[in-house]
Amino acid sequence: MTPPNRSLASSLYPVALLLIAMASIQSGASLAKSMFPVVGAQGTTTLRLIFASIIMLLLLRPWRAKLTAQSLRTVVIYGMALGGMNFLFYMSLRTVPLGIAVALEFTGPLAVAIYASRRAIDFLWIALAVIGLLLLIPSGATSTGIDLIGAAYALGAGVCWALYILFGQKAGADNGVQTAALGVMIAALFVAPIGIVHAGATLLTPSLIPIAVGVAILSTALPYTLEMIALTRIPARTFGTLMSVEPAIGALSGLIFLHEYLSLSQWAAITCIILASIGATLTMGETAKPAIAAD
Repeated sequence: MTPPNRSLASSLYPVALLLIAMASIQSGASLAKSMFPVVGAQGTTTLRLIFASIIMLLLLRPWRAKLTAQSLRTVVIYGMALGGMNFLFYMSLRTVPLGIAVALEFTGPLAVAIYASRRAIDFLWIALAVIGLLLLIPSGATSTGIDLIGAAYALGAGVCWALYILFGQKAGADNGVQTAALGVMIAALFVAPIGIVHAGATLLTPSLIPIAVGVAILSTALPYTLEMIALTRIPARTFGTLMSVEPAIGALSGLIFLHEYLSLSQWAAITCIILASIGATLTMGETAKPAIAAD
């Protein structure tokens, strides 16, 4: 018989790993935002993906992956979706608070979860998500709210996140975690020309390198590893439910590191989207699997 204390510890361990992973991702986003004045969101995305691909290349050795023409096509689409998601998310952070950007981006995996279930109760989760969006987006000429262009970037990142989930599941079925390394490398190749055109030689600024490496570790290498470990210790549905609180962690990170203060209605909007995500995760079909978050 397993002692109660040991059983409790084994249950809390993966939860703690997920909380650390989410905090790591959002603190990495906060650190990345400090690079915007120097190389812009475009250059920041480029540096993050380049250093993340180097780290994952060394850790996961993706050259061992066995690719067919079909699986290569899937991995390329997966990598482009990953690159687009990172690029659009960072573009949104130029004008949108971190917590709100994460909440808007979360509409992507939320849509995938609802589609995977398609039950009558999903209308409730859709309604909650719509209420959250309406609370975030200004509705009149005199309304105060978030920047609409920034919000569009965040929603675009959500679309890319949905594609990342759909194609990532297919690609991962062939080569597992090595797919993640391949995807990050393709994402870097996809985004790098944009960052190079925008920032040019500024990307080689020596003082930026340690920050870029820190962003790559906090936003990619560390959370991916912790989430993979957690997934092997808890059910996929529990994993998805826990990951649904990430917009709140993003808002707290924005408050602590970037001094981004949100209004009561904005907190209410984030809460609506979190509840919609939790509800959709809990009621989705047994065969559906929540995907690892990847901001």
